[in-house]
Amino acid sequence: MIDHLSMSTTDYDRTVAFYDAVLAAIGAERCVDMVAHWNTEWPTQRICAYGPAGKPIYWIAEARESQSARHVAFAAENEDAVRAFHAAGLAAGGTDNGEPGPRPIYHPGYFGGFLLDPEGNNVEAVFHGHQPAE
Repeated sequence: MIDHLSMSTTDYDRTVAFYDAVLAAIGAERCVDMVAHWNTEWPTQRICAYGPAGKPIYWIAEARESQSARHVAFAAENEDAVRAFHAAGLAAGGTDNGEPGPRPIYHPGYFGGFLLDPEGNNVEAVFHGHQPAE
């Protein structure tokens, strides 16, 4: 249902480094880098986007002021990818907001790991195929 979405950051370099790390851990890459030359009020505003195989889905835009924190969950192929996302995020300066693990409150197969990005957004990698122990 979602074609793309965007977030903003007041610390563009730090935030881009964070997303370079966490999204690479789940198979996405930065596929767009641009400057908003059309923005007459801020023609040097930086923007980038991430996605699989060059499809820009998750956009980051430089902002002058912080905005409300948001939540976004990225699909992971397996539990190891969730763990890699979480570890990469911690190494890239993110804050733990829920270690990787089952979250049966959502559904029995839910396995997620949560971080706060440099702007305070709650970002997650989730795998929906967790097999609970018998």
